[in-house]
Amino acid sequence: MNLPNLRLKSNSDRRIKGGHLWVFSNEVDTAQTPLTVLESGQEVRIETSTGKFLGLATVSPNNLICARLHSRDASAPLEKSLLVHRLKIALSLREKLFDKPFYRLVYGDSDLLPGLVVDRFADYLVVQIATPGMERVREAIIEALVQVFKPAGILFKNDGAARAAEGLPSVVEAVHGEVPERVALEENGVQFEAPVWTGQKTGWFYDHRMNRARLQPYVAGKRVLDLYSYIGGWGVQAAAFGASEVMCVDSSAPALDLVEHNASLNGVADRMAVVEGDVMDALRELKSGGEKFDVVIADPPAFIKKRKDIRNGEAAYRRLNEQAMRLLNKDGILVSASCSMHLAEDRLRDTLLAGSRHLDRHLIIAERGFQGPDHPLHPAIPETGYIKAFFCRVLPV
Repeated sequence: MNLPNLRLKSNSDRRIKGGHLWVFSNEVDTAQTPLTVLESGQEVRIETSTGKFLGLATVSPNNLICARLHSRDASAPLEKSLLVHRLKIALSLREKLFDKPFYRLVYGDSDLLPGLVVDRFADYLVVQIATPGMERVREAIIEALVQVFKPAGILFKNDGAARAAEGLPSVVEAVHGEVPERVALEENGVQFEAPVWTGQKTGWFYDHRMNRARLQPYVAGKRVLDLYSYIGGWGVQAAAFGASEVMCVDSSAPALDLVEHNASLNGVADRMAVVEGDVMDALRELKSGGEKFDVVIADPPAFIKKRKDIRNGEAAYRRLNEQAMRLLNKDGILVSASCSMHLAEDRLRDTLLAGSRHLDRHLIIAERGFQGPDHPLHPAIPETGYIKAFFCRVLPV
């Protein structure tokens, strides 16, 4: 196998030796191995400044993260055999953890397949490719998935912002078999249908599975408000766990239609209500209408997409959670979540504390949540850990 080399500058190999998978463009000795001669997605050998082999990677020559390692074995290039091997290893973890085939099957860097995400909905697989390296082997990915899982259908949901940043086209297409507009799944014993063709990301968010399971003791017999509800992951489960009433708020009418559909699947439609509109506007209207809830769930989309957004994003989390607290009954529960990678857990905690003190409330954190184990954390890559959730008891002073 004759691959081009990508040589690092002196002392720029420490992160890679420490387990990291990313090479930054300012770490490359471009005098000896210029990035400009490489094709986007091309496979290369990463080597130290003295020529020692570090691993195989695919390149994005025009990006700050200019290479991502997929193997530290020079004889294991990114092709079907490696993909099959990595898929089987990823599957073995999920099968230990879950008794039914509904989970994130491949979580990029953590499963040593950087740029690849696969969500499993029993016999259907939804795939997202975010890097030129994975795009280059898309046919091998399909072949490997078919060999290992023999799925009824594979959907490539390649319409994310990460692809645009890499100069890759936005395409949503069935690449194997047939995939229906909505697919069935089960989470924590509750039934759902997810809009895999038109929904957000892969159509469902498995990452909060364990946090949603935590809802059960907090919601039985309670009135619950689910903000940014999407298709009811939190709200429908709250109703299934015994909530007396659940109100779901979202700006998307199609998403709220699926809240009602998913509620019907579980026989809880009579305890569900939906409100279409901007969440912050809805919070103000609920407050002016004198509405109160025993539990409020605030799981917004990422308010902080880039580091430059941190200040404004933290302010947005403060406003949201403070307004949510205003709607709580005495001795209420606030479930505050964030999927912003750039929001540190302690910063969300401090934001909750500041909001509670501004309202002269006493807040304690009963539980802290993280992403589920089908989204494992790569210990050398903190960016692979992004989900935070706090279960807070909010009391009068």
